[in-house]
Amino acid sequence: MQAFTEHTGIVMPLERANVDTDAIIPAQYLTSVARTGFAEGLFSHWRYLDETLKTPNPDFELNRPRYQGASILVARENFGCGSSREHAPWALAEYGFRTIIAPSFADIFYNNCLNIGALPIVLDTETVQSLFEEINANEGYTLAVKLEEQTITTPSGRVISFEIDSYRKEALLLGLDAVGRTLHMQDKIAEYERQRALITPWQFA
Repeated sequence: MQAFTEHTGIVMPLERANVDTDAIIPAQYLTSVARTGFAEGLFSHWRYLDETLKTPNPDFELNRPRYQGASILVARENFGCGSSREHAPWALAEYGFRTIIAPSFADIFYNNCLNIGALPIVLDTETVQSLFEEINANEGYTLAVKLEEQTITTPSGRVISFEIDSYRKEALLLGLDAVGRTLHMQDKIAEYERQRALITPWQFA
């Protein structure tokens, strides 16, 4: 998977709580198990006035000129709730979102993001509210995210710290998914098997 070290990007606000995975990528788009081809369906119910013709809804944030090219999403609490479909983070990542910031996430969605190299960041409600206010007041608002330092820097220079599990952090920095982490330890696994073969040779006969 793509490593995440640091990222600076335009921020799009999504001032909705309890955004479920069906809202992120509706069920009619789930016809493939590949990780590509889902960007067009991202937020389809809200994004299009006519989903068949793909007529853009000018009032939805994703279609507003000021948020074109956004790669950081700020949302309200319980983002990614609902079904456990992996397609939701796939769609966000394919569209271009590298980071999602919210007061809370559904656990499965949170882990699915980390599994593909996207960084979900949990911040307290007050801090998220302050970000919404700054985004709405400043067109072209950007944030700079540094994973190693676990910081977010606003255009004014305010530095916001965030927490992340150390194991997950290392995997993101190295760009390793679960399989990659296993392969990364091949030498240790081989040495363990060699030692076990000396202790219990009948297991390896």
